[in-house]
Amino acid sequence: MKHRKNPAALPPLRLFFVLVSGLVGGILLLAAGAVGAAAYCNAPPAFRTAAEFPGIQTDESGAVLFEVREGESAYNVGLRLEQAGFIKTRYFWNILARLDREYLKAGTYRLSLPASQTDIRSALVEGKQILIRVTIPEGITLKKAAAILEEAGICGAEEFLAAASDRAVIESFSIPNDTMEGYLYPETYFFPAPYPADRVVKTLADTFFDRVAEIAPESKKLSPRELNEVIILASIVEREYRVPDEASIMAGVFYNRLEKPMSLESCATVEYIITEIQGKPHPRVLYYADIEISHPYNTYVISGLPPGPISLPGKTALDAAFHPADTDYLFFRLVDEAAGRHYFSRTLDDHIRAGALFVKGSS
Repeated sequence: MKHRKNPAALPPLRLFFVLVSGLVGGILLLAAGAVGAAAYCNAPPAFRTAAEFPGIQTDESGAVLFEVREGESAYNVGLRLEQAGFIKTRYFWNILARLDREYLKAGTYRLSLPASQTDIRSALVEGKQILIRVTIPEGITLKKAAAILEEAGICGAEEFLAAASDRAVIESFSIPNDTMEGYLYPETYFFPAPYPADRVVKTLADTFFDRVAEIAPESKKLSPRELNEVIILASIVEREYRVPDEASIMAGVFYNRLEKPMSLESCATVEYIITEIQGKPHPRVLYYADIEISHPYNTYVISGLPPGPISLPGKTALDAAFHPADTDYLFFRLVDEAAGRHYFSRTLDDHIRAGALFVKGSS
């Protein structure tokens, strides 16, 4: 009868291989278990709606919108994902956060669920946020722009107005006014939601100065105060013109009146007082009582330009203010409301015969 050999009696080399084989087998078994556990934890759970959780909602298509808050830790994000039922366990999420030191980027993301934890983390690390399309129309004011941005979910109206009145922001653009009124370019933008108000203001202001440099390269030679005078005039032209081919003629009229000197007598400045300062509804017609309002912005009762811009001027108005038509007109009046056409004249008598006063409709 054969007897089993005592392992201790095995040659040293064979014993080494036996021990190594056992160790490798154990490691492989543990690795397989770890891989299996990781695969299980990484796999998405059964999806359930999470409309009741803060920072989580669904859009019109049913896709989940998930917000990573400013300054929020990866661990807290994992906790919210677990509570919402988007991941099986936050502990595996925390392991991923330790292994991958990339920060999650604040913003709102559209998540295609169900999805693995690694896919969700990749989306939040890459920062491919939802971009909301928002249009700032030409000729509106800061207050109206603030309301549009708030309605779009970009930033709060009060936060936007505060950022647009921040002294440090204003001075960083060398603007000699109390607000950024007139210096934010009206255009279509794409912002993540939410987005810091100060960064929204900076984006609109950067775009403004880029567009001004394109429209009038000579603007770079102007001092901040000289540029401000042109922007104020452009903001008035923006609120006065209705058809583009008349904008430069209007700018010429205003420059002619400034040289006389004559009061600008712009209906738009009175409308600005009524709607933006007094908070009243937009008037369709101005009466003598309106144009007699005692206020620094009323160009019927003051000489020269008002203290600051009255709107956010666009390309047409800016181009007109930098490149006015060379005429000897001193007056204009809206005579065809439907077509938006004005009558331009050289004398007051001719101007009076043109008809009633109208102001440009609100945006």
